[in-house]
Formats: sequence, structure tokens, C-alpha cells
Amino acid sequence: MNLPHEPDVAFGVHPDLGVAAAVADDRPHLDEVLRKHHFRYRRDLDVYLLPEGTGHNTAVRTVAAATREFHDAGLTVAADPRIMLPPSVPTPDGVAARTTQPGQSLTALTGELHELRRSADVVEVLEQILDEHHGAVGDLEEFIDTAAAWCERLDTPGGRDLGQHLRTIAHHVAFLGDRLADAQLDLSVMPDVTPQDAPPLADVPLPARHEVPSVAQTARARAAVTSSPNRPAGLPAAPEAPRSTPAPPGPRRTR
Repeated sequence: MNLPHEPDVAFGVHPDLGVAAAVADDRPHLDEVLRKHHFRYRRDLDVYLLPEGTGHNTAVRTVAAATREFHDAGLTVAADPRIMLPPSVPTPDGVAARTTQPGQSLTALTGELHELRRSADVVEVLEQILDEHHGAVGDLEEFIDTAAAWCERLDTPGGRDLGQHLRTIAHHVAFLGDRLADAQLDLSVMPDVTPQDAPPLADVPLPARHEVPSVAQTARARAAVTSSPNRPAGLPAAPEAPRSTPAPPGPRRTR
């Protein structure tokens, strides 16, 4: 493969086979690092490919991890920015798919907050989270709704119950988005600039949060009350982890 500017490694997107990597020469270290990150060499194409079915997020993380390792070794890497574009979400016939855009990292947006001094700039960061078409809140709501549909498609009592539970969670996410929008409006009318003598944001302690059972704890508690071949139905069941009373769902956010 002819590589512009001859980087040591180049990552790109094959139209049919997904993320691919090409190397400038046959140095063993290049092959070793790519194989460590699950790339496998295709001699007929002269490129390295990830296993078939590798998810988009996994592929992006893999490219990032391999790139860091190459950089640490003093090697040059080129990457096609289209690697960051997620695949479109399947839609019913006649419904246009949403235009795919690179995902926004909440970690990166949190990092931006540490550098901002004007309230208007913080309002803009919140807008990236609340954006109707590509914001994190709307994307999370759609993801949970899709997970609920997956559970309901099992067509079992447990699947239907879990689907309903997930849809309730999606309502809570929409309610959260509405509350964040309220906070965004309040912030827009607050004093514009942080005082020069204000402490660095990293030095301001975060508020204490109430502890809630982790997902793993809740799953184990539910499993404990379910009869199985390993626990006769007559034995006493372990108590289920307590649940907090859910807040009333707000109006659904339209996408």
C-alpha cells in the first residue's frame, strides 16, 4: 500500500472490512504491536484487519491504544478521521437515518470546564450535551429505549418486565435533560466571569452523593431470589437490594 509521507503505521477504513492498518515495512515490532491489539494480517490485501464483527467503539479504542504504544516507541502514525464516524443506526423503511457524526466525549467536555471562566462558555458546553440531534442526553435516551425494545422482543414475561423497567429509566433520562436545560437557562443569567481569585476547579470538593447499590450488586440480589437447579425453591431467599422511589417522569424529549 502506498502511504503518504511514509508514516510507520497508517490506520484507515476498508469499505467492506472495517478498520484496517498498514505498515511501512516488515519490522517485527510493528507486527507485534498490531497483533497485541487484535489486528491480523491479510496477505491478499497487504493490510491488518480487526476481527469480523468488531464494534465501532471497540475499534476506536483499539486504534487509540495502538497509536499510543507506537508513539511511546517514537514511531509515526497516520489515521483517517473517518475511523471516528459511527455507523448509522438502523431505521424502519421510509425513515431517514440520522447523519452520523464523531461521538462527543463527556470526559473531554468535563476537562473543558476546568479551563472556562465565562458563564456563556459553560452554557455552550451544556448545549453540546443537550443538543436534540447529537447530544449525550438524547443519545442515552435512545440507547435505553432500543435496549428496552430488545428485551421486549424476547416475548417472555421477564423480557417484557425488563423492557418496561428500561423505558421508565428512559423517561428519567428525559427528565434529567429537562432539568439540565433549566440549569442552562439559570446559568445564562448569572454573573458572566469567574473572579480572578476563585480557586482552581480541581481544588473545589465535589458534593457527597448517596450511595446506591451497583448494577452487579442488584443483579446478584435478583439472582438470589430466583429459583434455580442450584438452590431448591423451598429455601429462604436473600432479600433484594432496596430500591429508591423513582421521581415522576417528565415529558419525553423528542428526537
